[in-house]
Amino acid sequence: MRRSLPTLLAVAVVLILVVGEAPLARGYNITKILAAHPEFSTFNHYLTVTRLANEINRRQTITLLAVDNSGMADLLAKHFSILTIRNVLALHILTDYYGSKKLHQLTHSSTLASSVFQSSGRAIGTTGYINITDHRKGRVTFSSEDAGGAPPVSFVKSVKEMPYDLSVLEVSSIMSSPEAEAPVAPPSPVNLTELMSRKGCRAFADLLLATPDVLENFESNLNDGLTVLCPIDSAIRAFADKYKNLTAPGKASLLLYHGTPAYYSPQLLKSRKGAFPTLATDTHNKKYKYTVAKSGDSITVKTHIVSATITSTIIDQDPDAIYAIDKVLQPQELFKPEDPVTPASAPAATKKHKHGAVEAADGPGATSDEEASDNAAFRAGAAGRWFTASAAAMAVLVLAV
Repeated sequence: MRRSLPTLLAVAVVLILVVGEAPLARGYNITKILAAHPEFSTFNHYLTVTRLANEINRRQTITLLAVDNSGMADLLAKHFSILTIRNVLALHILTDYYGSKKLHQLTHSSTLASSVFQSSGRAIGTTGYINITDHRKGRVTFSSEDAGGAPPVSFVKSVKEMPYDLSVLEVSSIMSSPEAEAPVAPPSPVNLTELMSRKGCRAFADLLLATPDVLENFESNLNDGLTVLCPIDSAIRAFADKYKNLTAPGKASLLLYHGTPAYYSPQLLKSRKGAFPTLATDTHNKKYKYTVAKSGDSITVKTHIVSATITSTIIDQDPDAIYAIDKVLQPQELFKPEDPVTPASAPAATKKHKHGAVEAADGPGATSDEEASDNAAFRAGAAGRWFTASAAAMAVLVLAV
């Protein structure tokens, strides 16, 4: 018996709503994935402490060989430095996808996989490669190239698989590797102002030295992660008059705006989406954010007022990075956009409050160009999804009738 038209229309509406509400695909967060498995809590903790969690999350394809708390206790009992522990755990991050099914379909029952330790450049020769072997009766083992006769570790079970991006596999214990376990000399302390002064940013370094509280804020983030966008001397000279007109808090905010409390390599700057928080964001609890655009090898930093290009890398040494830029970054919280030289157009829309006060549509509180662009993209995407859902629903309707 055919259904009534109202019933079919109701089904079509439900289909439209379901498709329209379908979540978009998102990247993975290894910390959250492992948090659902308490037996890996120590392993998860040290992925965060060593910053390897960030390394995993930013990669498209990865296989993680996770070790339970008992296996981590054996590693920690050796009292390695945190830098050595990082190297050991980096051996357990393979730069290709190996799900449980793929492990049992290896060509000639074995393969050689590269690890993050190998790709870091800290491994000598082939010591950062991992031998994967599929034995009889389905047993799979892993061992480093320089295991030195130590027994391989065994595949225990699959924990999480997202073909063909992420695979989390449990292994029986930590792999042995004399090269990864070798003592690591701590990196030399980073002297921000000295580095800047030697690399064309002396004027900006002098501004930091003249405001000790601001400089202390920068330096307090050196061990946890810091990215500095340092205007070159000619940019500071061109900006001198505007800087003099700022209040003392305004000057502090401007300087802090050039620091981000996280480490971003050039690759991370290019791949990260959305606005970057700054030291001014943390200090003043305001927006004080910027965005980054890439074009080939060029990286452009954008505020609502100005766009600056990264001209050189002063230092890129996790957890710190300093880049020279050709202009001073101007946040919209301190500066107003310059009036564009364009033909006269209709006056901006205004809105009236209850007490009769009229407020312009533009200004620091208005929707930003980037936000407007994102909203437009969202509307276009939503419209496309609605159209697809509608077409599907109508097809159901036609077939049913």
